[in-house]
Amino acid sequence: MKSMIAVALAAMAMALASGCQKPEDKRIGPAEQAGREIDRAASVAGEKLDQAASKAGEKLDQAGQKLDQAAQQAGEKLNTATEKLGEKVEQAGKEMQDSAREARKEKN
Repeated sequence: MKSMIAVALAAMAMALASGCQKPEDKRIGPAEQAGREIDRAASVAGEKLDQAASKAGEKLDQAGQKLDQAAQQAGEKLNTATEKLGEKVEQAGKEMQDSAREARKEKN
């Protein structure tokens, strides 16, 4: 008798345990359907945001490279202009020395 009760209890426990597991039920409620659609939309939006961020990062990298090139070119032009200015100042200094020498010669 005890064994029959034990078998019956075991059978009921197994039935309850298997009843707790949800089989792949094609019948879902409107709230579950809405939740799934929200999850899908969030996933798609996340992927699009990732793509947009990646493109923005690439554009920023390109802009940074262009700025670096422009700065390098500006530096080179500034160096060239400085050299030319130095040459002109040097030439003006020589002309001033020559004028001073001639003025002294005329004075003597």
